[in-house]
Amino acid sequence: MSLVRCSLFADIMEKTILIIEDDKFLRELIGQKLIKEGYKTSEAVDGEEGMKKLKEDKPDLVLLDLILPGIDGFEVLSRMKDDPAFSKIPVIILSNLGQKDDVEKGLKLGAVDYLIKAHFTPGEIIDKIKKAIK
Repeated sequence: MSLVRCSLFADIMEKTILIIEDDKFLRELIGQKLIKEGYKTSEAVDGEEGMKKLKEDKPDLVLLDLILPGIDGFEVLSRMKDDPAFSKIPVIILSNLGQKDDVEKGLKLGAVDYLIKAHFTPGEIIDKIKKAIK
């Protein structure tokens, strides 16, 4: 293995992705794909737990669902961007909400990308993560 390739792999190995998603199947599917790609993962099932995990794990990127029990994804994103400790962490929204207003609101609040769940495969999500972390 070349030195450059080792270095790139080492960079990925150090990256942690926080998945805030209430759908157990999807959360596990994405988590397994991320682990296969060499990322560390952290998971939360709702907005409250997501905020707690942000503080504990200090992830390099957050995959965020919008429709969550308790605090919704828009509120999580808003709180993240208002807190200097988390404001620089890239957020990719992964949601079933595909209305133009929802997409615009998510991007205006500071998300780096907005993916509609039904339109993307786990592989495409990984590509978006790699692009956002670079």
